[in-house]
Amino acid sequence: MAQSATSIATTDTLLTYGSYVAGEDVSGDRWVHVLSTRAMLEDSFRSLRLKRDLDRGTADVADQEPGTLVGRVALADEEVCRRALSSAAEAAVRWRAFPLERRLDILAQVHEAVRAHAADLIRMLTVEGHPLELARWEYAGMLAATGPVAREFLREQLWREYRTEDGRRRIVRRQPDGVVCVNPPANAPMSSSMLAALAMASGNAVVVRAPRTSPLGAMFGLREVIAPLLEAAGAPPGTLNVVCGNPAPLLKMWLESPHVDDIMYFGGVDSGLKFEQKCVAAGKKPILELAGNDAVLVWRDADLDHAATAVAEGFYGSGQLCMIPNQVLAHPAIADELIARIADRARALRPGYPDEEGVVLSPVLRHDGFHAFLDDAVTKGATLVTGGRGLHLDGTPGDTGFFLEPTVIRVDGLLKARELDAVREETFFPLIPVVVPEADEDGPLLDVLIDYVNTNRYGLRNSLWARDTAVIDRYVNEVVNGGLLKINESHISFVAPLPSHGGTGVTGGVFGEANYPVLRTTHLQGVAISDGTRPPAYRDAAEEGLL
Repeated sequence: MAQSATSIATTDTLLTYGSYVAGEDVSGDRWVHVLSTRAMLEDSFRSLRLKRDLDRGTADVADQEPGTLVGRVALADEEVCRRALSSAAEAAVRWRAFPLERRLDILAQVHEAVRAHAADLIRMLTVEGHPLELARWEYAGMLAATGPVAREFLREQLWREYRTEDGRRRIVRRQPDGVVCVNPPANAPMSSSMLAALAMASGNAVVVRAPRTSPLGAMFGLREVIAPLLEAAGAPPGTLNVVCGNPAPLLKMWLESPHVDDIMYFGGVDSGLKFEQKCVAAGKKPILELAGNDAVLVWRDADLDHAATAVAEGFYGSGQLCMIPNQVLAHPAIADELIARIADRARALRPGYPDEEGVVLSPVLRHDGFHAFLDDAVTKGATLVTGGRGLHLDGTPGDTGFFLEPTVIRVDGLLKARELDAVREETFFPLIPVVVPEADEDGPLLDVLIDYVNTNRYGLRNSLWARDTAVIDRYVNEVVNGGLLKINESHISFVAPLPSHGGTGVTGGVFGEANYPVLRTTHLQGVAISDGTRPPAYRDAAEEGLL
């Protein structure tokens, strides 16, 4: 490690991390260098050339201007990656024997450590290119996932004990699966790695792949925040391992390794569903966090200001997040007014450096997909309300800019809406379609809208904005799609003890549901304990009123 985490938010000292295996820092012959986002935005061609030269070893780290180079991470070779798996397997056997309360105490300590490292964690998120407002949101998610309400819920789920009148014990508990490997996404590596690593609280050992394209944040969070807590708690070396490498060879190694029990995979739908099949064939539990195409339903009596603000959360990170609003279902009676308010909020957003206050837009590296979705929608009858162009860093329109204008389109007619790619699929761009169904009586229209939400092939989060309690009750009772439902709340906010991730359909795969890493990496087990004078089975049942 280059230095302690207490000062990196205010210095330009280079952060250096080797692989983290069995509690040791393992250096390497090859390094992945991380440049500041400011440098990349100011001169992308020079920065990319510099990164290439640094990674190849043809440029000297010491020669770089202050503020250009943020850190470097060792690229793990095959031997190091295999050592990470074997050390995790050895640690898992010892770590799962630790008392549950002792392991759960780690969550409380992580919560306090995250608070203590607030400035540094947020800075690391901006280094990953996340705008400051988005970084603060991700930081809030870390706190919610480890806070007292979440910890109490997890404790209840991990161990429930009942006693009979004669003192016999009946326990329903969740036991750790063993070794959990985590493949975080390149768009949110640090926050995803931090949350996934919480699987250690249930007794698992963890191996995390720090993405080669953006490894520094994951390394920093796991090494500076979580690893010291494990060491202080006496966790076996190897309970946490972190290596940087390319996904394909590491995923193949994990599938083939007898040490691995679960694989948590973040990624696209097509690759993720294929990987799920490979996991099942290899006897591994797949835990998928794939794409989202979240729907926000705005009813005729909704608070339109609040609803429009929640919909505009879909522009956070320029739409390059899985759990943001991707489409809006607007009641015909309020559609025009709602669209106008969403468009006003979209026009008010401006690009900027990620560490600047008020910035929520991120660079979008490839604009061709955005224009393909938009052209498809307009060709099929959608109306462009606002946006649709590229933006330069200073906010002026231009096809060569790194950014995209927040874009709103109107789609009239629910029945054919899913013929549009921008409605049917996750866009991953700052593009929000507002679908206005045909006017109808409230009852039938609500039936149609609930069916529309339930038949979305994605299922991460869904939202409703309405005042009518009958409408709210029907929505809550009848919407089965999605890992999380939000009613008259921010679509993207973190609300303990509810989960932050997980979902149904192609979002979570065949085994998809709300995802608590502490729970998803475990399995249910029942335990019966008596005093040794066990009666015949039928007498046991009779005494408990089952016969």
